[in-house]
Amino acid sequence: MGKHGLIEGKVDWKGRAATKDKHGGMRAALPILGTFMFANMADLSMAVNGTTYFNGVMNLNIADAANQITNYSGTSYILTILVAALADTYLGRFKAILITACIEFFGLGLLALQAHYAKLRPPLCNNRDPNAHCVEVHGGDAAFLFVALYLVALGSGGIKAALPSHGADQFEEDDPKEAKQMSTLFNWLLLVVCIGGAISVTLIVWIQDHKGWDIGFGLSTFAMFLGIVVLVVGLPHYRIHVVKGSSAITEVIQVYVAAFRNRKLQLPDDPSMLYEMSLDNEAATKAEFLPHTSDLKFLDKAAIQTPPTESEETNPWELCRVTQVENAKILLKMLPIFCCSIIMTLCLAQLQTFCVLQGTTMDTNITKHFQVPPASLPIIPIIFLIILVPIYDGLIVPFIRRFTGLPTGITYLQRVGVGLVLSAVSMAVAAFVEVKRKNVARSHNMLDAIPLLQPLPIHVLWLSFQYFIFGIADMFTYVGLLEFFYSQTPKKLKALSSCFLWTAMAIGYFLSTILVNIVNGATKRITKSGGWLAGNNLNRNHLNLFYWLLSTLSIINFLIYLFFAMRYKYRPQTIDVSDEAKPNELEKVDPQN
Repeated sequence: MGKHGLIEGKVDWKGRAATKDKHGGMRAALPILGTFMFANMADLSMAVNGTTYFNGVMNLNIADAANQITNYSGTSYILTILVAALADTYLGRFKAILITACIEFFGLGLLALQAHYAKLRPPLCNNRDPNAHCVEVHGGDAAFLFVALYLVALGSGGIKAALPSHGADQFEEDDPKEAKQMSTLFNWLLLVVCIGGAISVTLIVWIQDHKGWDIGFGLSTFAMFLGIVVLVVGLPHYRIHVVKGSSAITEVIQVYVAAFRNRKLQLPDDPSMLYEMSLDNEAATKAEFLPHTSDLKFLDKAAIQTPPTESEETNPWELCRVTQVENAKILLKMLPIFCCSIIMTLCLAQLQTFCVLQGTTMDTNITKHFQVPPASLPIIPIIFLIILVPIYDGLIVPFIRRFTGLPTGITYLQRVGVGLVLSAVSMAVAAFVEVKRKNVARSHNMLDAIPLLQPLPIHVLWLSFQYFIFGIADMFTYVGLLEFFYSQTPKKLKALSSCFLWTAMAIGYFLSTILVNIVNGATKRITKSGGWLAGNNLNRNHLNLFYWLLSTLSIINFLIYLFFAMRYKYRPQTIDVSDEAKPNELEKVDPQN
């Protein structure tokens, strides 16, 4: 904090230094939360109901429709890294949010336009009727569709990348009051995401299914417009992070490059001989210092001085600070945890694709005059999260804290582990439910029934069990991973910490597409339908076996996760340079033990 309440490194929308009394705080955070809510309201319906759109309107077969949505979701999440890097180095976080929000608005508008005009899409056809000859979307119509879809993916990914860090910019970590408000912000982020998601998977999905896809996409477009308006309304109150023009990711890459260049050099016996910024240097008062660790010694070669020098004028691609090396080590040690979170997204992808298609074959009547759209089933875990998150944070965590002494109740990795186990249970339950659904079809001689004309006499709420269990898993794993990545990533990479989770989810969605193709290819010769998941008739497919495969993979993944999690050492606390000790000599502190 500077003089007269000026906040260092942050400005207002006119480029003047931001002040504590006029800018930031919860007043500035509220419009940011509102934008996140409207953004999730606008795009979640595509993730949960898009398979139905591709299958029922664009005439793609079931497997291809599911793959298109997992590809879309994966692309959206992987683009978070690109947008976050651009936000930190060139655009700034606010501009990145505004630009990507406008891109998503434009993409949703194009989808609404295509859904409205019949000339821009293939003729309607029930491709689940074996006697029907349906034409899949192709040519210019396909180009129009995918341009619009991936504009939405870019916009959605950009908002996810930059908005949470822009919200955190409204608070200062060194101010106890604002630090507590920042913690509240992250809790509220999850809450508003759930609220926006609840509206999306109920109201918007219902409109898409019953009033028309053009009206549904139009409502999503309007929701995104409201998000942009709310974002801009808060502009006079924001603390805007100043772009520094250098990427923290570059510093990590420099360590690997320097370590490779120095691979033939001999490490000194005394770690204090490795290069580190002098505490007497004026820049050291603003620098981060981490103590040297004995793990991953091959990276220490990036800090070998040849010859030892006191000069700060060094080539960062040949010589790196010890703190810079330790940050690279932290990211590398987090890699196994990152990889183990991918399989859970693989399971989530099925809840957004095949589970929705299961629902289209089942009885969706709640009353004589009301039907529940299958794509609205995710409302079950969303409502549960809206109720459980405050209970977990306000009651369960304080209770567990009495026994563990940890501020978080249980460690981040313990929380993630609970979610991974529950995701395996969710897939096992999904397999049992699918067996029951197929048995109903077989016992009523409806294996070849056309779902839209003759739904099976089994209620769609049978699917709620797998959604309910996965909702609990979601709360434990994804929130735990967000906390883990945020707490463990280097100081300069805090803005990118949430992107690690989005990237893991992206890989999971892409892996889902690959797995579906592999399974169909491997089982093509042993099934009459041409593969477990081939064709358009779920009643004759073997989706239950696919769910068992996912459950088995989830159990194996958890055992691998357990191996690495039990050996993981939490990062040491940042060293205060006001201490007299040298950075390499200070004792490490484990914040979770």
